[in-house]
Amino acid sequence: MSKTRCPTHPGRILREDSLPALNMSVAAFARALGVSRQMVHGILSERSSVSPEMALRLGAFFGNGPQLWIDMQMRHDLWQAERRMAGHLPARHEKQAA
Repeated sequence: MSKTRCPTHPGRILREDSLPALNMSVAAFARALGVSRQMVHGILSERSSVSPEMALRLGAFFGNGPQLWIDMQMRHDLWQAERRMAGHLPARHEKQAA
């Protein structure tokens, strides 16, 4: 991955773009998704990840499918993991000739 800028967390997209465009409160959004306000707040504040179940809910609500939300979360998480694991990953294994 190795980009210098962290990929955007899906919660930021929801917080800064989606909810304002819908003119919808967090409580109303949570009700529409069938989840708790706390769950939505966790994602909006980027403290929680978008789970596969939440991706299904978001994809159904916005009509764009779950893959977009899963991919956004995966890119964000992978970038974070690469930074945490830098210098701690094993060297590439080279297959020995027989």
